[in-house]
Amino acid sequence: MPTRRRTLSLALAAGLAPSIVRAQGAPAWRPTRPIRLVVPFAPGGSNDIVGRIIAEATGQALGQPIVVENRAGAGSVIGSDHVARSAPDGYTVLINSAHATVPAIVARVPYNAINDFAGVAVAGFSPHVVVVTPQFPARTGQELIAAIKANPGRYNLATAGIGSGVHVAAELFRARTQIEVELVHYRGGGPAVAALVAGEAQLGTPTMASSIGQIRGGGLRAIAVMAERRTEVLPDVPSAPEAGFPQAIFEEFFPILAPAATPAPVLAALGAAFRGAIQQNAARLAELAGVTPRAGFESPEQVMTLVRQGVESYTAILRAAGVQPE
Repeated sequence: MPTRRRTLSLALAAGLAPSIVRAQGAPAWRPTRPIRLVVPFAPGGSNDIVGRIIAEATGQALGQPIVVENRAGAGSVIGSDHVARSAPDGYTVLINSAHATVPAIVARVPYNAINDFAGVAVAGFSPHVVVVTPQFPARTGQELIAAIKANPGRYNLATAGIGSGVHVAAELFRARTQIEVELVHYRGGGPAVAALVAGEAQLGTPTMASSIGQIRGGGLRAIAVMAERRTEVLPDVPSAPEAGFPQAIFEEFFPILAPAATPAPVLAALGAAFRGAIQQNAARLAELAGVTPRAGFESPEQVMTLVRQGVESYTAILRAAGVQPE
């Protein structure tokens, strides 16, 4: 015959059992409406291209469409601020390769690039490219620097906006090569590349994703990849050291972020879906955007550690080059 204590223990166990089962067997978060992937630049830039490559497969994994929404302005600040202020419910996420560069070059940012966001995934990494218009009187790095130094202030360099990765790459290139060029800021990588093709600017440091099509098609001439080594995507283009500017190394990465306080199960579901889509489209990312996925960013903490390291690295690079926030 059970004792009173034994009876009480059995009763408590019976009462707790259903909740334990529910906790252990709780289904993963699944969205019930479309998710917005905010690209804080105009269409045609690297983030727009990468976001659209992975959006469909991510939506299929989650059972709801991923809608790419372009919110351009202020070198990605407008779109990023919108996401930071959005409800942390999994229905608004950001892809922004300039996220870690903005605090290094923009004086007053309305959000905290680290504390106001949570990591979801990293779509990949890609170096920038030094390009000129086909009419530019230079085909090598040495000829490029010589032409600019012979005509200080004559040439314009197109960027994707103040605070963009292209802006940081331009400042780094300008400082490392000690050239005098006028920076012209456009509303994204797509418009900047279009301006180069149209001859409004003569040189640029665009992302590989936004410029690779024009490079292959002859609309732009690539002088160097801003990397230590050549890339398989553009095997005939010299690396920065080969071109004569060994310190002009700049690589972007594409973090996918959600608003801070997004619940862990939501981040886990989003992260798994995005990582699966990235792996599934690795060949397309490399071929169409020059973006190479890497392992090691499976948790929100790992993603945000990369962002934090980027902020610190870009800030140090720019301050060493004498560039202050604008």
